[in-house]
Amino acid sequence: MKRNAVAWAALIVSAAALLSSLSSRRPLTATPQVTPESQKVASGLTDAFERVAEYVKPSVVQIEVERKGGGLNLRNPRRLPLPGGPNGPQGMEPKDFEEMLKRFFGPNVHPDKEQFSGPRAQGTGSGFVYDDKGHILTNNHVVENAAKITVMFHDGTEAPAKVVGTDPRSDVAVIKVENTSYPPLHRGQSGKLKVGEMVMAVGSPYGLDQSVTSGIISATDRNHVGINEFESFLQTDAAINPGNSGGPLVNMLGQVVGINSAIVTGSRGNDGVGFAIPIDMASTVADSLIKFGKVQRSRVGIALEPLTPVFAKQVGLDPNLKGVVVGDIVPNSPAAKAGLKPGDVITGFNGGPVVSVPNFRLTVSSREAGKHFALKYWREGKEHETTIVPAPYEQVTFAQEKATQEEKSKVAPKAEKADISGFGLEVQPVTPQLAAQFGYAKDVKGLLISDVKPNSPAEAAELEPGQLITRVVKDRAVQTLSSVKDFEALASKADELALYVESKDRPGRFVTLSKGK
Repeated sequence: MKRNAVAWAALIVSAAALLSSLSSRRPLTATPQVTPESQKVASGLTDAFERVAEYVKPSVVQIEVERKGGGLNLRNPRRLPLPGGPNGPQGMEPKDFEEMLKRFFGPNVHPDKEQFSGPRAQGTGSGFVYDDKGHILTNNHVVENAAKITVMFHDGTEAPAKVVGTDPRSDVAVIKVENTSYPPLHRGQSGKLKVGEMVMAVGSPYGLDQSVTSGIISATDRNHVGINEFESFLQTDAAINPGNSGGPLVNMLGQVVGINSAIVTGSRGNDGVGFAIPIDMASTVADSLIKFGKVQRSRVGIALEPLTPVFAKQVGLDPNLKGVVVGDIVPNSPAAKAGLKPGDVITGFNGGPVVSVPNFRLTVSSREAGKHFALKYWREGKEHETTIVPAPYEQVTFAQEKATQEEKSKVAPKAEKADISGFGLEVQPVTPQLAAQFGYAKDVKGLLISDVKPNSPAEAAELEPGQLITRVVKDRAVQTLSSVKDFEALASKADELALYVESKDRPGRFVTLSKGK
């Protein structure tokens, strides 16, 4: 007993000595030693962030989307594959880097599953009030294939929204609510942003509405990212996570300068590399969607190549010259009519410089068709000027594009589809391509479910797009399903259907549907 008492006494004395030693080495202070000037700067910066966050709050919304038919697109079922490695994009090949640039949705997304699964799949995104007429700007990928859209404002008000127009090429969309009492965000000028400028990202990451993060502009004019057909991204390190998609990126004046759109990540979270669509570009698309319901783009009919220092020297130009090289020209196109020839080097358009192929393509596409624009180019060591008149995008087609379109029309003719009314099903024949796409044997026979209507008997029976109907009960016997017309004829005369449904991930089963129930 004595030994234990002595041991405890020794331990207590040692601990006291240690604490005394530590306190003598590092005296505790009430507050850090900060100069008045530093405190003033920090307080001013904090105040600025608080004011901007409070200012933009009424204009930022959370968007909940219910997808049609469980969100499965038979033509292009998009997935979020597992990233290429734990170390992020460093040292990766461009192809692998692009694989990591994935759009993001709501909290139900998983890397190894469809973005949305189940007959009534949900997704969460963000957006902001664009004008005083109820228009809200967001990403196309937030609202695409939507059956129902609900907008939630900062004060808890919920309102149904309808799609005004979408543009998958730029990933911009406009939706509209009838409630117009919320203020639109003022637009900044994304073209004047400088690297290092402070910005704030606002949205609903993981469904957490009105979340605000801060950072800087890491880069501008990111036009080789490979996410959208038309892109000139702002890069930021402001934390962007799933659910931020469609929300505003604002400057320290509270002006929107971009739409948060994508991230590069080795996981599903933020790794400090986010991309936003510049508001200069997004507003041009949005205005066209509001006015015409679609984007009216222009084209001049040139196949372009980057101007390299080697090529510049070969044609007698300064190796540091910025521009693009004219390649193939569409006959009778605006470029042909302007007198351009292969090998010309374009350096200016409409009074501005041409610095890259994506830059020139984006600039031309956003100009109004039928208007005259000044164009500068070099040929045989001499600078020339001409006038070019862009034409509507769809009127200028390269021979290769025409051939591709014709080939697609031969290989993939328009599918015969049937809406089995009363039962909530849409079906189509299964082709070898579709069979391979959805994991069935190439020679499988039957009808593929291409859509399931909300609140229908098919939905109640847990049928989903991508499943295969191979047999039906007809005349009291199980029979092979041979065609869409046979199925339509059977369904039109019956109040109940008995179907044998197969899935790639579970055994086949018989399902009974009762019309109108």
